Amino acid sequence: MSEFKMFVDTHNRESGTFPEKITAEEFSAFYQNYQVACAEEEVISLKILSDMDGGKAFCLTLAKSAEAVKRAHERVGLPFDSISEVKAISPEAMFLEATFLEATFLEAKA
Repeated sequence: MSEFKMFVDTHNRESGTFPEKITAEEFSAFYQNYQVACAEEEVISLKILSDMDGGKAFCLTLAKSAEAVKRAHERVGLPFDSISEVKAISPEAMFLEATFLEATFLEAKA
């Protein structure tokens, strides 16, 4: 997992990358399909922050490259405004990093 990087991609109704009309149920069904696409591209969807009324979403993923995140989006026909590699400093980011380091350490000992 140490080769994975964190990415955030953005979607905005004003630029046409967030659906004009979508219900919470439709979004949930779509997300299930997106998770399948992510698995096929070795992308891990960590979190989606969305403003359904405002038409914006920010997706946080782990992947080996931005290209893998792009391919996952393409598999489900989801346009995006940008995909950026990011680093996070938060309790959850530190937990994920510690988990990956522990897993790497345990693999090295085996």
